[in-house]
Amino acid sequence: MKNEAGNTIRRRAFLRRAGLAAAGLPAVKVLQGQDSSAPPPTKGDIAILKLLAAAEIIETDLWLQYSELGGVQDNEVSGENGGNALYTAALQILDGDMAQYIHDNTDDEKSHASFLNNYLMSKGEAPVSLEQFRRLPSSQADGANKDAKRITNLTQLTVDTTFWSRYRSITNPDFDPGAKFEQAVPSLATGQHTAIPRTNDDTAGSSLSSDNTKSLSPFLQAIAFTAGFHFAFIEQGGTSLYATLAQKVSSLEVLRILLSIGGSEIMHFQTWQDKAGNALPVTVVDPKTNVSVTFTDLTMAKGEVSPESLNGDTLQANLIMPEPTHFLNPALGPVAIIRPTSTANSGAVAAIKSFQDDGLFIGQGNDFLSFVFNLAEQADAAFRRF
Repeated sequence: MKNEAGNTIRRRAFLRRAGLAAAGLPAVKVLQGQDSSAPPPTKGDIAILKLLAAAEIIETDLWLQYSELGGVQDNEVSGENGGNALYTAALQILDGDMAQYIHDNTDDEKSHASFLNNYLMSKGEAPVSLEQFRRLPSSQADGANKDAKRITNLTQLTVDTTFWSRYRSITNPDFDPGAKFEQAVPSLATGQHTAIPRTNDDTAGSSLSSDNTKSLSPFLQAIAFTAGFHFAFIEQGGTSLYATLAQKVSSLEVLRILLSIGGSEIMHFQTWQDKAGNALPVTVVDPKTNVSVTFTDLTMAKGEVSPESLNGDTLQANLIMPEPTHFLNPALGPVAIIRPTSTANSGAVAAIKSFQDDGLFIGQGNDFLSFVFNLAEQADAAFRRF
């Protein structure tokens, strides 16, 4: 009895330090399965987990906006606002299951953010919150939660689509950080483009009939295609980031977390780059900003005859498997891998900077940028101790 009482007291003290009771979390579920005999996460491990938690919160925020307008509507993710039928129909040009995929990607990111914060609290660490930065306006189009305040901006995007040729080339940016890769959609990489309808004006001129016949304006199609390439851009960042940061952790349990969540990010990227390749050829000018965008038929693109040549950049839509590239030492021969993963040339700061360059943080203040870049710098400073 004495030992049981002592154990109970120590357990309660641990829970108070972890903040689990205050958070209303079921302690048994949070702690079950963790190896109590393993060395605890290092300071660097915690820094990495906090950066990843922040990144997943950012991704959850942007994916929720996509899901409200174009995802399956249910109480699991975005509520039952009804979605935006016209935007959803435009997305379905890329794939008939787009609404389900968007819903599930949103659900995945929510689970990542929640799990990482729960794990941090189980180790006595404060969770990451970005609620104080929820200040950006929502879309005012049908289906959106119009009164919600957002962390990210999806209406002024400059989308880098070089991920397309990076995975279809033998060139590895780990060996050449300055390597240039061809843009799949060059006009998306200049100017600012919207990936969601901002108001119902953006869906004007489109209609759906009772027999499911679609009449979708070229501009609405371009908005949906912009989203399709943006989906892949976002997820390729996580694909590389988890693999890079995994090399810095000391705790085997934290390593297991990064490898396990990172694998799902790879699945996301593979899905989205496949769907983006189904975009139809269209050229439009945004009636609000006068910015032009042109999508071409990538199913007809051939690029180089041999994608494994030294100049093997190709735009061919169905080359969705990563072409073998040089890794560790070119003398070992090419191998299909995730890239880049060099801790010297990529990492947390680079990932957050790519989000900033993308336009996700337009409208945010310097306080937000300082907060997330500080997390990224601490994560990059981590190193494996044992």
